[in-house]
Amino acid sequence: MSTAATTFSSRRPEYVPNRIDDPNYIRIFDTTLRDGEQAPGATMTSAQKLVVARQLALLGVDVIEAGFPAASPDDFHAVRSIAIEVGNTPVGSHGHIPVIAGLSRCNKSDIDAAWDAVRHARRPRIITFIATSEIHMQHKLRKTPEQVVAIAREMVAYARGLGCHDVEFAPEDAGRSNKELLYHIIEEAIQAGATTITIPDTVGCNLPSEYGKLIADIKDNTRGIDNVIISTHCHNDLGLATANTLAGACAGARQIEVTINGIGERAGNASLEEVVMALKCRGELLDGMYTGINTHHITITSKMVQEYSGLHVQPHKAIVGANAFVHESGIHQDGILKYNGTYQFISPDDIGLIRVNDSGIVLGKLSGRNGVRSILLELGYQINDNEFEDFFKRYKEVAENKKRITVEDIKALLSDEILNPEVIWSLVDVQATCGTLGLSTATIKLINVHGEEKIGCSVGTCPVDAAYKAIDKIVQIQTVLQEYTMTVEGVDAIATTRVVITGDVSNYEYALTDQRNNKRFFCGSGVAKDVLLSSVRAYMSALNKMSNFIGVQRSSSEAPGSMSVEKTEE
Repeated sequence: MSTAATTFSSRRPEYVPNRIDDPNYIRIFDTTLRDGEQAPGATMTSAQKLVVARQLALLGVDVIEAGFPAASPDDFHAVRSIAIEVGNTPVGSHGHIPVIAGLSRCNKSDIDAAWDAVRHARRPRIITFIATSEIHMQHKLRKTPEQVVAIAREMVAYARGLGCHDVEFAPEDAGRSNKELLYHIIEEAIQAGATTITIPDTVGCNLPSEYGKLIADIKDNTRGIDNVIISTHCHNDLGLATANTLAGACAGARQIEVTINGIGERAGNASLEEVVMALKCRGELLDGMYTGINTHHITITSKMVQEYSGLHVQPHKAIVGANAFVHESGIHQDGILKYNGTYQFISPDDIGLIRVNDSGIVLGKLSGRNGVRSILLELGYQINDNEFEDFFKRYKEVAENKKRITVEDIKALLSDEILNPEVIWSLVDVQATCGTLGLSTATIKLINVHGEEKIGCSVGTCPVDAAYKAIDKIVQIQTVLQEYTMTVEGVDAIATTRVVITGDVSNYEYALTDQRNNKRFFCGSGVAKDVLLSSVRAYMSALNKMSNFIGVQRSSSEAPGSMSVEKTEE
């Protein structure tokens, strides 16, 4: 069982951009809202990003990378909103305020956009990066090492010149870069004013010993490195992101870049919950290193990111997987019943794995507003009065037909009712028939943002297929259904549906677009007692995201000076 203190928040050193007064303290830099959202299907709305950012602040992360402001007007708006609200609001008993960071490539327009978005925070940070590996410089940048060094030096200085006193520089693909070039470009970035230097294992190819030595070599051979913070940024292509991150910390890195549930490009990033719990449980073997994370918020944050990103973790995922604290073997069950520590090294309580019923409140159709709101607060959700009334109305509709409302029901309803994108198309009615006597048919009535009602009818291989085809006839956006999943736990449970669709967005460049085939993924979720209604709501949620995206890009592309970017990676 874990013997570490339940929270380290009270020991958090005062924030200074380029130093940490306690050499054992590790800054947690969360990039769920930027690198995590680059995972296909992980698109979140601005409202969802703001809620996740609030939760990350409660979790106690030191730095929130809120996004890539130059990517699109929507991303800029999301980062700016987070900087204004989360970046100025003390949380917890110690009044913690996280750094709010925005990513930029090494060019002035990106850096300007990042600064305009994050400057409203009490502690703003600009992150800028340029590739330094031979394969990237030759095939992607088509620039010489000398040109890359000059660009890095100039752009770090430019970011500092804007009035930003906290600038992070990352030599992209450092894990495959020439070390002498790394020493040189990092020295130039430090002289230009960088306060943090990130060492990315961009393609996740390093081994722990290799990555740890890279950090150590940089510390030993780079002038001025003692005047900045070294940061890790590890991808999980070989399943070594957590191990590499810990190796980097042991070698001298004092900031680690992670995502909730390890989401991110390809196989993902280093997982916050894995790294933090390793430091918490085995810190005594890691030179006493510790973090400011309140681990009791880990489970809540993990569930929230799963719901809003649409990326569910596998049952055997370390720390937050559904099976992480489940015991089926008779031998294990016998041991656990006698003493939890026999087969549980980590206590579920350490990560906030509790049930709503532990609070003494049981939710049902007779529950009032105060009881329901208290459960939302216990789960870490803070919504305004208007949003709560919308949620409570849906809650009552479900509770009338369900004996008891579970935690999962609450989360599903909240995600479906409150945190969906701006509604362009709303569902009015749905009717379907199926069986052995004929083809499945569906009739759909929608209403658009202008108040116009449209009706569509179609046949399909099943009621869901027929309903989706009827919706397509009305909305007239070409889509491909990439993924469809539904969870129904028992006959009395709410059906939760998740869909992922793609569409051709070749005319609307975006940082998260797969440039190889001009496809972008949009995820939607829906909940209802009726499985068809749940399915239709999920599809409508995804379509509204796509419609919002196309609408934003159209308005941007038609305006002078519109922005477009290529896919990013560190």
